Amino acid sequence: MTDTTPNANTGDPRLQDETRLEAIRRRIDAVAHDAPHLAKIALEAMVRKHNPELKGTANSAGRAGKQSGNVSELTAIAALKPGGAERLRRIFDLTNGNMDGAQRVSTLHDMRFVFFDNDTRILFATTYDGDWDSYINDFATKIPELMDLLFANIEGWPGIDSPQVKDFIAGHQIDAAGWFVANPQVTVVDTRRFQRMDRALTAFLDQMAANPPQDEATRRALETLGAAIGQPEGVDY
Repeated sequence: MTDTTPNANTGDPRLQDETRLEAIRRRIDAVAHDAPHLAKIALEAMVRKHNPELKGTANSAGRAGKQSGNVSELTAIAALKPGGAERLRRIFDLTNGNMDGAQRVSTLHDMRFVFFDNDTRILFATTYDGDWDSYINDFATKIPELMDLLFANIEGWPGIDSPQVKDFIAGHQIDAAGWFVANPQVTVVDTRRFQRMDRALTAFLDQMAANPPQDEATRRALETLGAAIGQPEGVDY
């Protein structure tokens, strides 16, 4: 098997002592040698050190799809039944495109439906936490009626309760070639917990501001806390 690690070279003795970073830069230069200078800068930015809490990965989500940190992607393309796009549009129009019923799947970040090829095909894309099998099981157990209501408009849909449904989904899924997650370590459950914490902390600080503590140490600690959480997160542009 061919070694595809960044510092795997072609046997050139001049490259034996290069560091991993040097090997990555050499590969970038080989790819972008004829690209504009800004493209090289963009590629070089990919190898800089970043906050470890924002560090993603390029792992498999299981049977299909890619995973970055705790977050995975699913992208599938399928043929629609005649009139399927119109029926789905009517369903989406009833809720103004809002699919809040999917909140019951606590691993689901987002999902979207896109019609193309003159309404003959559909792209279904979603982002979720964890591995592929667990995610499909969540759909089957938590929102089976919604799944069948929507996907019954797709050619060959076997039904969410069918033993063949995972084969059907995997057979239409296409792994992302490139994919970015802004907060790969943060799950949907984490996000909801952080929101609750933010609301509780804001209420606490408002109460403390209205009724300041008497001792100086507590006042300084509260000022430090308020300044820390009020500081906007830096963006590495």
